[in-house]
Amino acid sequence: MKRRSLALAAVLALAAGLAQAQAFPNKPIKVVVPSPAGGPPDLILRAILPKMSQVLGQPIVIDNRAGAGGLVGTAYVAKQPADGYTWLFTTASHVNIPPFSDGTVPYDPIKDFTHVTLAAQNFGQALVVNPEVPAKNLQDLIALAKKSPGKLTYANAGNGTASHIPAEVMKSMTGTDILSVPYKGIQEAITDLIAGRIDMFFVGTNIALQHVQNGRLRALALTGSKRWKGMPDTPTMDEQGLKGFDKVNWFGLWLPAGAPPEVVAKIHAAVAAAIAEPDVKAAFDQQGLEGVAMPPAQFAKFVADEQKAAQDIAQRLHAGAKK
Repeated sequence: MKRRSLALAAVLALAAGLAQAQAFPNKPIKVVVPSPAGGPPDLILRAILPKMSQVLGQPIVIDNRAGAGGLVGTAYVAKQPADGYTWLFTTASHVNIPPFSDGTVPYDPIKDFTHVTLAAQNFGQALVVNPEVPAKNLQDLIALAKKSPGKLTYANAGNGTASHIPAEVMKSMTGTDILSVPYKGIQEAITDLIAGRIDMFFVGTNIALQHVQNGRLRALALTGSKRWKGMPDTPTMDEQGLKGFDKVNWFGLWLPAGAPPEVVAKIHAAVAAAIAEPDVKAAFDQQGLEGVAMPPAQFAKFVADEQKAAQDIAQRLHAGAKK
């Protein structure tokens, strides 16, 4: 009798779960961005959320929960119910930050989340400098850094972020000593860079472009493997001698671990529909982005591979620092 009761309970639980998935969504959805408002994730969401809301039939609200380089907002999502009503939308820092942390990251970026989709990626970060820095290209900058070790500074918007990893990899490849200056967010760093309080910054092309065009910053290189048509005269790091240098930033969507596959499929389909819209493609193109809408299983493997790559970089840099 007890075994039959347990079996019945299991069947009822499964039926309830399926009914919930089929009814999803029946209330507003919250998407958590673990970085300050106005950054690249927000710009992407503003482009795709109207169409996603239309497809899903519910409003989707952005909740910026910045703090500790993204740990605060990400940890919050990991603890929420896996019902599809709380999303995490963030950058490659999701897997890049933990290997560069002191071991106190309050979540596992793989095990504590359901992987929904890779939504977009850029053509790499733009290496920009204050116009007063006497470097017209990457090799000039490297020569300047070698001439005065420890004098040049770069803005670091958080260890493991797309402003930190390219800078440290560049330093490792060139044997240069450039001082890392920590910042809470991109906007603070840009303000100080324009004011001349720091020398350089690896920042998204969409943010760099406006400041390069008005002459407040100078672009020296892109960290991706190919040039971006929005900055056609800015060569890649690889083109300027750092062979194999290919560091792009990407943007993904996650749910808490254990989300129903049917819910995941509905959300992924909404992302794919949004990215296919001509106005979204145009908005992405202006920001130096490519829409992706990678399927969940493929995205899960992609995230695991990216985490392994970040761990390898962190180990190499740590080993180099000990020498």
